[in-house]
Amino acid sequence: MADLGLFGAGLLTAFGFFVGVLGSVMGVGGGIFLVPLLVLHLGVPIHQAVAVSLVSIVATSSAVASVNVERGLANMRLGVVLEMTTALGSIAGALVSSALPGGVVQRLFALLLLPVSAMMFVRGARQRKGAGRAATGSARAPVPPGRFGGSFYDPSLHADVSYAVRRVAPASALSFVAGSLSGLLGLGGGIIQVPVMTLLCGMPMKAAAATSNFLMGVSAAASALIYLRQGLIVWHLAAVIVAGVLLGSFVGIRLLHKTESGRLQMAFSALVLLAALKMLGGAR
Repeated sequence: MADLGLFGAGLLTAFGFFVGVLGSVMGVGGGIFLVPLLVLHLGVPIHQAVAVSLVSIVATSSAVASVNVERGLANMRLGVVLEMTTALGSIAGALVSSALPGGVVQRLFALLLLPVSAMMFVRGARQRKGAGRAATGSARAPVPPGRFGGSFYDPSLHADVSYAVRRVAPASALSFVAGSLSGLLGLGGGIIQVPVMTLLCGMPMKAAAATSNFLMGVSAAASALIYLRQGLIVWHLAAVIVAGVLLGSFVGIRLLHKTESGRLQMAFSALVLLAALKMLGGAR
């Protein structure tokens, strides 16, 4: 792997900025873009690229989690429940990363993402229509939050949003899968966690993205420690990327709070589709 140089370090910092914005706005780690960049363009071995990606995910979560908790976006009660299986899956994925054929995992994962993308797009379009009805005075009555639900103020709607959370048990099981993919491929798990919380649990997109950021940080830290013990973290790469990630995360926080939830979910569906196509194209 060649020395980065000043220009290369600047490009990686700029890319880290993009990853930070993406991670804080949509609740994903950005590893789907970062890992291919490191492997294909910089010649970084795959396991070292995954390790660096996990470090950047921890940085994204650290930068935005406290702000999201303070503003009531992150659902800490649900997050703690899902984090138990997510962290276990992340550790399992990191431990077996060198034993499983990555190409097979990538193909199966990509095929799973295709219908998820379509469902996210449809739900986002329905939410935009619902927001339009609310603007004309036909909003629905507030939803009782229940045991795992929550509420937050949405600046894009100029109103408080309350929601209930359904199907916590199956969501917890799927969180193990999300954590496993985080440890195995360095993706952060948000590409699964956000659809699980929106489509399965019925959470608003903003709350799901904020909660996913919290989940990603803990699970990524758990698997990053394993890569650290194996000496796979390339620290000079991680340093320049994390610098950009932190800057991008603070910009992303502002975008998350101001963007309409339905529009955000439709954009996320496009991201999921792009991730699926990239993984299908890059699988070997």
